[in-house]
Amino acid sequence: MTTNVNQFLELPRVEPEKIAIDSRVKEFGEIYKQYTEQQVRGQAGRCLDCGNPYCKWQCPVANHIPEWLKLVEKGNLFEAAELSNITNSLPEICGRVCPQDRLCEGACTLNDGFGAVTIGSIEKYISDEAFRQGWRPKINPINVNTGKRVAVIGAGPAGLGCADILVRNGVQADVYDRQSEIGGLLTFGIPPFKLEKSVIKQRRIILEEMGVKFKLNTEIGVDISFEQILNNYDAVFLGLGAYKALDGGLQHSIDGVYQALPYLISNVKSVMNPSEDCIDLAGRRVLVLGGGDTAMDCTRTAIRQGAQSVTCVYRRDETNMPGSRREVANAKEEGVNFLWNKQPVEIISSAGRVSGVRVQTTRLGEPDAKGRRVPEIIAGSDEILQADAVILAFGFQASPPSWLSDYGLEFDDKNRLKVSTKLAFQTKHPKIFAGGDMVRGADLVVTAVFEGREAAKSMLKCFASIN
Repeated sequence: MTTNVNQFLELPRVEPEKIAIDSRVKEFGEIYKQYTEQQVRGQAGRCLDCGNPYCKWQCPVANHIPEWLKLVEKGNLFEAAELSNITNSLPEICGRVCPQDRLCEGACTLNDGFGAVTIGSIEKYISDEAFRQGWRPKINPINVNTGKRVAVIGAGPAGLGCADILVRNGVQADVYDRQSEIGGLLTFGIPPFKLEKSVIKQRRIILEEMGVKFKLNTEIGVDISFEQILNNYDAVFLGLGAYKALDGGLQHSIDGVYQALPYLISNVKSVMNPSEDCIDLAGRRVLVLGGGDTAMDCTRTAIRQGAQSVTCVYRRDETNMPGSRREVANAKEEGVNFLWNKQPVEIISSAGRVSGVRVQTTRLGEPDAKGRRVPEIIAGSDEILQADAVILAFGFQASPPSWLSDYGLEFDDKNRLKVSTKLAFQTKHPKIFAGGDMVRGADLVVTAVFEGREAAKSMLKCFASIN
């Protein structure tokens, strides 16, 4: 029970303090400061413990949110961390990058007039502070070594979620990745102002202490064949993500036009290692086409690079934008301009270099099959937006590697790997499981974590039936 059932009335929702705008747009560090212990206990105490935790049901991994909020309120940090890490393999990361306004906080009972509990910021605090104080996840001593070995291909959120469940249940998890560090796009795609890379390095230490083995700088099909892996392990999990960029039907082989991922990756690598080259948009008039969180990452990166101006162009209105409202608000604070209801239809160039984008004004029509209102072009509304650089941020599709073609796997018309509904996330090949963006399509970090964890549970069922 809460110590003060009226705390939500007496104490308003207060998010962690942000770094001052003038300072934060000149650097790439995280913009949110940490709660103090007094602040986090107060904010956690605003939870109504409402009996039907909509926040939990809206969370893809079904976090025990009211329970760990109560533990934090009482000062039981380590117990809260244990509970948080049981359901989520990357809570300190999800607390930073999840769109809580569309998930747990959006479903909070207090969201209707009082201000939702700051679930994401508290989730981030719990693991950050517990790790700082020396806490480590418990490994159940009854889960003795099963003798089983699983190869996890891809050290992104799906792969890490899978490895976490496996080692907790006595299965050796070897995680292969072609990069030099774990995390996938968590490390190399998401800008440090949202997720500092020390956070991922800390999680790597935790996972290694739990028994996960990372085999980095190892590319399947180059450094080792998939056939070797399949023969040497009891099962394989594929968490290869979705990296093929969508171009929106626009001609993009023009100087000054960039895909979002190469732009973001080059910048992150240059921040991590200043000797690395990057796509630098300093002094340019930048248009970012798209309305998701990747588009916001691009706009806010360009601001920090010193772009002359940065404008986000999106074909729907702000209410129907898919990205996190928090990220849109941060972008606005940092000087990003927004043009709503504008459909890009052509990239304009002069002497082989981009000079602008032709757009048409839209209005929103009836909802489509997914419930999203469809943008309709208003005739005669063409205009040219001037630009020196254009970033395409329309999303990504899966692009399965060629070495998967010989194993009887099935893919849909968007190249997503098909998995079973009978035994979750098992493919047509009985030893191969998969999850995350290569199965679902580009989606949230937390859904990838969930699918990796569920695939691991399916493997455990298979191992138990064999034994």
